[in-house]
Amino acid sequence: MSVKVIIPTPLRVYAGKADSTEVSAKTVGEALGQLTNKFGDLRKHLFTEDGKLRSFVNVYVNDEDIRYLSKENTPTKDGDTISIVPSIAGGFV
Repeated sequence: MSVKVIIPTPLRVYAGKADSTEVSAKTVGEALGQLTNKFGDLRKHLFTEDGKLRSFVNVYVNDEDIRYLSKENTPTKDGDTISIVPSIAGGFV
Protein backbone atom coordinates (compact mmCIF):
# COMPACT_ATOMS: atom_id res chain seq x y z
CA MET A 1 0.00 0.00 0.00
CA SER A 2 1.32 3.40 -0.97
CA VAL A 3 1.65 6.18 1.59
CA LYS A 4 3.04 9.67 1.14
CA VAL A 5 5.73 10.88 3.54
CA ILE A 6 6.06 14.65 3.86
CA ILE A 7 9.64 15.74 4.53
CA PRO A 8 9.96 18.99 6.52
CA THR A 9 11.94 21.86 5.05
CA PRO A 10 14.91 21.63 7.50
CA LEU A 11 15.45 17.96 6.58
CA ARG A 12 15.07 18.24 2.81
CA VAL A 13 18.79 18.89 2.40
CA TYR A 14 19.30 15.28 3.59
CA ALA A 15 16.66 13.94 1.20
CA GLY A 16 17.89 15.25 -2.12
CA LYS A 17 15.75 18.37 -1.61
CA ALA A 18 12.58 16.27 -1.97
CA ASP A 19 9.51 17.66 -0.19
CA SER A 20 7.84 14.24 -0.09
CA THR A 21 8.17 10.67 -1.27
CA GLU A 22 5.90 7.68 -1.75
CA VAL A 23 6.65 4.41 0.03
CA SER A 24 4.87 1.09 0.35
CA ALA A 25 4.35 0.28 4.02
CA LYS A 26 1.88 -1.34 6.41
CA THR A 27 3.01 0.67 9.46
CA VAL A 28 4.55 4.04 10.24
CA GLY A 29 7.75 2.26 11.30
CA GLU A 30 8.01 0.50 7.94
CA ALA A 31 7.42 3.80 6.14
CA LEU A 32 10.12 5.59 8.12
CA GLY A 33 12.47 2.65 7.56
CA GLN A 34 11.95 2.83 3.83
CA LEU A 35 12.38 6.60 3.92
CA THR A 36 15.74 6.31 5.67
CA ASN A 37 16.83 3.49 3.36
CA LYS A 38 16.05 5.74 0.41
CA PHE A 39 17.69 8.79 2.00
CA GLY A 40 20.39 7.43 4.33
CA ASP A 41 21.45 10.84 5.62
CA LEU A 42 18.01 11.27 7.23
CA ARG A 43 18.50 8.36 9.62
CA LYS A 44 20.66 10.22 12.16
CA HIS A 45 18.21 13.11 12.21
CA LEU A 46 15.17 10.92 12.86
CA PHE A 47 16.52 8.04 14.95
CA THR A 48 18.88 7.57 17.89
CA GLU A 49 21.91 5.26 17.74
CA ASP A 50 19.78 2.42 19.11
CA GLY A 51 17.09 2.88 16.46
CA LYS A 52 14.45 4.74 18.47
CA LEU A 53 12.61 7.72 17.07
CA ARG A 54 14.21 10.87 18.49
CA SER A 55 12.13 12.58 21.17
CA PHE A 56 12.00 15.90 19.30
CA VAL A 57 10.63 14.30 16.12
CA ASN A 58 6.83 14.29 15.96
CA VAL A 59 5.12 12.04 13.43
CA TYR A 60 1.53 12.28 12.28
CA VAL A 61 -0.65 10.02 10.13
CA ASN A 62 -3.39 12.06 8.51
CA ASP A 63 -3.02 14.73 11.24
CA GLU A 64 -3.17 12.15 14.08
CA ASP A 65 -0.15 12.14 16.40
CA ILE A 66 1.27 8.60 16.49
CA ARG A 67 2.23 9.06 20.18
CA TYR A 68 -1.50 8.75 20.94
CA LEU A 69 -2.01 5.84 18.55
CA SER A 70 0.34 2.85 18.37
CA LYS A 71 3.54 4.86 17.87
CA GLU A 72 5.71 3.29 15.12
CA ASN A 73 3.35 0.30 15.03
CA THR A 74 0.49 2.55 13.87
CA PRO A 75 -0.99 0.88 10.79
CA THR A 76 -1.15 2.72 7.48
CA LYS A 77 -3.46 2.24 4.56
CA ASP A 78 -3.29 3.14 0.90
CA GLY A 79 -3.44 6.91 0.44
CA ASP A 80 -2.39 7.88 3.98
CA THR A 81 -0.08 10.83 4.53
CA ILE A 82 2.70 10.71 7.10
CA SER A 83 4.05 14.08 8.25
CA ILE A 84 7.36 14.48 10.08
CA VAL A 85 7.42 17.57 12.28
CA PRO A 86 10.61 18.39 14.17
CA SER A 87 10.04 20.22 17.45
CA ILE A 88 11.31 23.77 17.48
CA ALA A 89 12.48 25.18 20.78
CA GLY A 90 12.48 28.83 21.56
CA GLY A 91 11.22 31.43 23.91
CA PHE A 92 10.67 35.06 24.52
CA VAL A 93 13.58 37.45 24.65
